[in-house]
Amino acid sequence: MKKSNKLIIVYDGECPFCTQYVQLLKLREVISTVELINAREGISIVGDLFKSGYDLNEGMVAIYEGQTYYGADCVQVLALLSTGSGIFNRINSVIFRSKLLARILYPVLRIGRNLTLMLLGKRKITHIKPD
Repeated sequence: MKKSNKLIIVYDGECPFCTQYVQLLKLREVISTVELINAREGISIVGDLFKSGYDLNEGMVAIYEGQTYYGADCVQVLALLSTGSGIFNRINSVIFRSKLLARILYPVLRIGRNLTLMLLGKRKITHIKPD
């Protein structure tokens, strides 16, 4: 993918897997500005995403070049945007560049995330409706 100026990623900041995932991706080498937003902070973009039908308890969101990518589409676009440097990024790229593999594997990852959050006693993400 071509170099762009800004990527926004909205993820669950209390999920250890989500947090590690967005930290390990090497996106800043390709995109000048990467904004990571914890969906639990309740800022207006979170409310806007919920209002638009994106359930952040069921998937993360990437906003890139005016497009919103959710769930499996989000991890696929992140794999396409990340560099191939480092073991994690190479594995992520091989697996999630494929739309089919992303769609098959993402629900499994989501189930693991939800079980982990339940075991950690974390509540679902809520949002503050924008005024």
